[in-house]
Amino acid sequence: MFDLKTINLILNQLEEERGIPKAKVLEAIEMALATAYRKEYGKKGQIVRAKFDISTGQTEYFQVKIVVDRNDVIMPEDIPESGERTPEMEEKIRFNPEHHMLLDDAKKIKKDANVDDEIIFSLETQTNFGRIAAQTAKQIIIQKIREAEKVSVFEEFGKREGEIISGTVQRIERGTVFIDLGRATGTLPYEDQIPGERFKQGERIRAYLNKVEETPRGVFLRVSRSHPKFLEKLFAVEAPEIASGTVEIKAVAREPGSRSKIAVTSHDAHIDPVGSMVGQRGVRVSTVMSELGGEKIDIIQWSEDPARFVEASLSPAQTLGVKIDEKENKAVVEVAEDQQSLAIGKGGQNVRLAAKLTGWKIDIRSAVGQEVVAVASEETKAPKTETAPAEPAEKAESGAVEETAPPVTEEPGTKEAKEKTEEVSEKPKTEESVEKKKKRKAKKTDVV
Repeated sequence: MFDLKTINLILNQLEEERGIPKAKVLEAIEMALATAYRKEYGKKGQIVRAKFDISTGQTEYFQVKIVVDRNDVIMPEDIPESGERTPEMEEKIRFNPEHHMLLDDAKKIKKDANVDDEIIFSLETQTNFGRIAAQTAKQIIIQKIREAEKVSVFEEFGKREGEIISGTVQRIERGTVFIDLGRATGTLPYEDQIPGERFKQGERIRAYLNKVEETPRGVFLRVSRSHPKFLEKLFAVEAPEIASGTVEIKAVAREPGSRSKIAVTSHDAHIDPVGSMVGQRGVRVSTVMSELGGEKIDIIQWSEDPARFVEASLSPAQTLGVKIDEKENKAVVEVAEDQQSLAIGKGGQNVRLAAKLTGWKIDIRSAVGQEVVAVASEETKAPKTETAPAEPAEKAESGAVEETAPPVTEEPGTKEAKEKTEEVSEKPKTEESVEKKKKRKAKKTDVV
């Protein structure tokens, strides 16, 4: 009846390619055979089970009856002639001789039988099934194989949740990118994409596996390229210090496609955490930046001191001081006037990322204190020491103005002097021209 060689080949192929165990496929075959037997030869309410032997190809069929107590079921004689059920009957089930067996009868077969036990009887073996029964068996096998495959895929990708996975772009529908991951299809929604990215069909893509869900329609895989964890995992791939745990990423603040800030620390005093992230000549950080479409990345060293951590998070801006208010969870940062715009950043991006990174509310203030006044006073004292002591301050200031922007004045006699110099410069030119003409005339007479 069965081609055992083909069945074994299919079982091995399903296990290798789809990860479905042989036991699951055999279970599906046995269930399909039992359903076909019940549909062709069974009775209403009958429980039929089949046992398929893969080595011989023989199938055995069994009928199962469940042991019930007399007080828990409604016997045919308990139903009144009117057919109406009393309130006591609502909680009971109707007795079916093909499905149930009373406890007293079960003990005659099995002495230690109890309620809810199963009593198994052998059925006559049948090999001929009709077309409808065969189609039903086929549908059951396909359904069970799909369910087994769904469970296998969920187990496989469930272990990889929170990791980077790679695949190829399958199609793009309404901004959502569908990625072929082999045994499953992942979705990259528009909000999880890096702004400005464009994908083509068949293009290779890497993303962060954010969520794995099992739905009636299959396993749902949601991936992301804008998640902060994606940045962490990319550095873990490039920097072995992070993968080994020597360098730890403490916090990440990211605005996808524009700029990110990462705070790192080292558990080994001999290893520089920032240098390990940057790499030799910036190879590691440049590789991550190219994967993210040129996104700028600021790497700072994490500190337990909130003031130092806030100060470092505002880099590349230089600060003058940081005051921490733990009650309001606020940090007031003083910067020089020329550093204020750099500390705030374009559109407030730098201070916004620093606040996300540190978890503190940061207030940037321009310092107009003693340090700035001192610098200004030293600059004003310098020209006074160069002026002569006999001259007053006003004359010295006016003299300085004359030196920087002297007025244009014309003294008498300057025009005449200019004309004389022009005449002197023109005389040698006229004399030279006369001598040249005389030489030309002499040459002409010689020729004649």
